[in-house]
Amino acid sequence: MSQKYNTQELTAAGGWVENEFGEVLWIFRLGMWDLPKGKLEDNEDIHNCAIREVKEECGLLEIILHDKIIETIHSYEFKGKMIEKTTHWYKMKVKGRPKLNPQKEEDIEYAVWLSEKQWVGKLKSTYSSIKQVASFALK
Repeated sequence: MSQKYNTQELTAAGGWVENEFGEVLWIFRLGMWDLPKGKLEDNEDIHNCAIREVKEECGLLEIILHDKIIETIHSYEFKGKMIEKTTHWYKMKVKGRPKLNPQKEEDIEYAVWLSEKQWVGKLKSTYSSIKQVASFALK
């Protein structure tokens, strides 16, 4: 017997955040390397969602939003429902190398600045959608 799922669609936004030293902001959550992102709130536009989520998840104060990189879609099961999440990814910049403060209540263990050599090594421990973002961000 197959189980029938109710599918719920979610919209989210996040960022590929680079500092002045060419390092990229990565987070470590639930045993995987990831990029900061989160769900769109009611009456919020997608650009503000991307900025808000990066600020909240990593403790940043000032972010400069640049062009959209890509949209990714992935599905997962949560409490008996299938979730289909579309995430809008933007390039972002920050001045200097700001101190990061991971949002522990979102299960983020680390927020770190990584050089390209460092983050390329983390791609084996991330999601396929994040690999797509990294690939498009470098174009």
